[in-house]
Amino acid sequence: MKSHQKNNVQKVILVISDLHLSAGKMIKGKRNLLEDFHYDNELIDFLNYYSRGDYADIAVELVINGDFLDFLAVPYVEYYDDEFWSEKAALEKLRLIINAHTGVIEALKRFVTHPEKRIVYIIGNHDAEFVFESMKKEFLSLFEDNAYKVRLENSITTHTPTKGVSIQHGHQYERAHDFDQENAVIETLNSEKYFNPPWGSYYVTNVINKYKQERGFINAVRPIKHFLIHGILFDTFFTLRFMLSNIYYFVMVRFWHFYMMKKSFKQIFQDLYRELELFQDFETLTRQYFDKSPDSRVLIVGHTHNPMLRIFNDGKIFINSGTWTRMVNLDLGQRNYGNALTYAKILVKNSDYELVDFDKNVEVDLKYWMGINNLPYSEYH
Repeated sequence: MKSHQKNNVQKVILVISDLHLSAGKMIKGKRNLLEDFHYDNELIDFLNYYSRGDYADIAVELVINGDFLDFLAVPYVEYYDDEFWSEKAALEKLRLIINAHTGVIEALKRFVTHPEKRIVYIIGNHDAEFVFESMKKEFLSLFEDNAYKVRLENSITTHTPTKGVSIQHGHQYERAHDFDQENAVIETLNSEKYFNPPWGSYYVTNVINKYKQERGFINAVRPIKHFLIHGILFDTFFTLRFMLSNIYYFVMVRFWHFYMMKKSFKQIFQDLYRELELFQDFETLTRQYFDKSPDSRVLIVGHTHNPMLRIFNDGKIFINSGTWTRMVNLDLGQRNYGNALTYAKILVKNSDYELVDFDKNVEVDLKYWMGINNLPYSEYH
């Protein structure tokens, strides 16, 4: 923000999503190939920049729009199969991630010590175990006396930081990843609590994580169909094994599930088609959302890792805030963002406005963080 503009802004809203902090590069003496986040220094710079200088006296709300921590990508915990989803396992995974990214955690803590700085955490599908009250309590305890400046609640599925702006993670549009945050915890007869994950989370831990140990890019390539075509041509045996594992898993977990419900084959295939609607056309979904929510002018999502900004003819705006993990786009018609650390930025010039004056009082844009670290090198991944 230019210094001569700062007096014209009452509030800044920053939206980041899908950073996927996991258990670090090394865990228990082994290389952790499931760690996708390698930008600790850049994120620390980002948090420092928006809490000091021109932003020191301005209200800044940081919205962490899901999948900030990645509990699905924490290997080598002493829990297996269903025990992986227990409350005890979730707490251990949280502690491993915190210990692996202490610099980021310290930067978050410093951020909320500054006046008028707040954090809102929206739960995604990779950090879904935050539905446990003990997980929220453990995370919020990191902020000590400033914990009241951090919102982390099951009820925050759509966040409205200012009139006309809606923020969602986006997993709720896919049946494979959708779950009821208010009713996702089950309790056994001996009072042990477990997270009841969507089948997409089982798929990540049982299929994706296995093959990611062999090819670290397995979850970073879009579009998926181009990845499969490229793989069959240049990495045939691995790609065929991966495809067969996907088919086998889907048949055993989903087809058999619908078959046992004694549905007709027409109903089964209709349900299977809906289950496979991954990385949907969010542009169409956006129009549907605006039709259902006429007071909304801007919809911001994450989840697909594909940064995007669309301004429709009626002035309404759709933004996907992207990811802070390295992605590879094989679609030559799309810009390959690669290492771009993208985020949405909203400037509120006057918070006391009517929706008819939204465009005069609110500026919305998609940015990417260039960093302010002066080191003459960056880590190679």
